[in-house]
Amino acid sequence: MASSLIERTLGVLDALSGDARGLPLQTIAERLAIPKSAAHRICQELIRLGYVRQEPLSSHYQLTTRLVAMGSRFLASSGAPDVIQPILDRLADESGELVRLGLIEGQRQIWIAKAQGARSGLRYDPDMGREAPLYYTASGHAWLASLSNDEALALVEAQGIDDPADYGPQAPRSHAELIECLNRTRTHGYSWQVEYVGVGTAALAVVVPHPLDGHVLGTLSVAGPSVRLSEARMHRLAPELLQAAQELSQAWLSSRLFT
Repeated sequence: MASSLIERTLGVLDALSGDARGLPLQTIAERLAIPKSAAHRICQELIRLGYVRQEPLSSHYQLTTRLVAMGSRFLASSGAPDVIQPILDRLADESGELVRLGLIEGQRQIWIAKAQGARSGLRYDPDMGREAPLYYTASGHAWLASLSNDEALALVEAQGIDDPADYGPQAPRSHAELIECLNRTRTHGYSWQVEYVGVGTAALAVVVPHPLDGHVLGTLSVAGPSVRLSEARMHRLAPELLQAAQELSQAWLSSRLFT
């Protein structure tokens, strides 16, 4: 249960960020495990400050675009889009698939930028700004493989593991299977998966290392439908992905986003 007022307030914002249609007050209170009256006070204060609005017909609470604007201003002031986006765009054009950059922040990996290379047909295009699941995504495995097994499992446990019904049929079903995936990633220098996230999906990913000390800044991935992104094709794309990650590693010098 969220304890401090600021923790509860951030929890409300986080809950609302997951559904553009908004959430009823009861759902917000249940997700934060706080009294409905407390959730109501927080929502009303957020409305007053312009971060939340209440939909007239359903009475659901929804985020306004104020947080989006704040995030956009921050990214723009960091200089990140100018140095990052051209690299992502080129890789997307070369692969013809979705390219995503994830940023490591503490114990979380957040997808912060993307480029879509698919111009027609099937497109795989999840929302930006969400925390990447570590247990069954290529991005998650790329990061976890840079850590010891104990550190990797601790991060997975801290994030929590979704219900197996929520991810693909080929995803690992135990810690032992996850470690096998991580060892494979360490051997090849990149992770790849088919139908881990869902039926008909595939992805490969690498870490973006700090150019001076090598600590992981983020991950770079290519994802798409498995009918186009076969295992053989992913292995062919891996050198291009690794090269782009090295370019991003050097690009941090021109950006205040990475530290």
